[in-house]
Amino acid sequence: MKTWLEVALNGAWGKALQPGIPVSVAEIIAEGIACAREGAAIVHVHAYDEASGRQCEEAQVYQRIIEGIRSQVDCIVYPTIPLASDMPAAARFAAVEALARGGLIEWAVVDPGSVNIAGFVYINPEEHARHGLGLAARYGFRPAYAIYEPGFVRLGAALARAAAGAPQPVYRFMFSEGFSYGFPPAEYALDAYLRLLASEAPGASWMVGGLAVDVLKLAPAAIARGGHVRVGLEDAPLGSLRSNLEWVQAARRVIEHAGAALASVDDVRQGSKRRT
Repeated sequence: MKTWLEVALNGAWGKALQPGIPVSVAEIIAEGIACAREGAAIVHVHAYDEASGRQCEEAQVYQRIIEGIRSQVDCIVYPTIPLASDMPAAARFAAVEALARGGLIEWAVVDPGSVNIAGFVYINPEEHARHGLGLAARYGFRPAYAIYEPGFVRLGAALARAAAGAPQPVYRFMFSEGFSYGFPPAEYALDAYLRLLASEAPGASWMVGGLAVDVLKLAPAAIARGGHVRVGLEDAPLGSLRSNLEWVQAARRVIEHAGAALASVDDVRQGSKRRT
């Protein structure tokens, strides 16, 4: 049994909420390389403007990060999309399309639903999800679904079925201890998601992750059920004293203690070839 390990290096928190995140291109590259060398086959990043410390959505910044990491290690590196939904779908996915056109990404964020997270409504209109899936079909990258609520599974599966030719999405169940959306990291919640996924997208790859959560509490149950794991400072409890590398090292210990082996990037790529 081989378990995929993903690390989400920073997210949109900024250093005020998550002081340990890497912000500069050099920091992000260095941490991505270190985590990949420790066994993370997948690296997820948010680009930042180094002068302001705010999130940046420019394709050329992501290109520097992706090329910098992959010049040293072979891993899947993929970007985010803007949080703001008050723009046309094509504009929101402009950086993703530019990177995909250049052959730089193998995965991309396509989130199939909206959710209230601590008073902020993360909005993903259906039109945007359909646009992202259309790009996935055109360029062959794998959609990465963040599943905040059970309805995301149902809608995401329906949209994927309608997007002929797109690689099958990976479903990441987003648990939380610090916020009140969705489910806490409990086995009953995981089993509920898995029963729903089996009926809506049988055979789809899935992983556990979240926001403001120590998902390693749930990782052994996920591994036993054939799932994969995401850790890192985007997902960790806010104010985490562990670094990204330490989260990856801890995840590796949990995975190996559960009797599984870390998947290589080629293992992940082989598992990404199925199309909807």
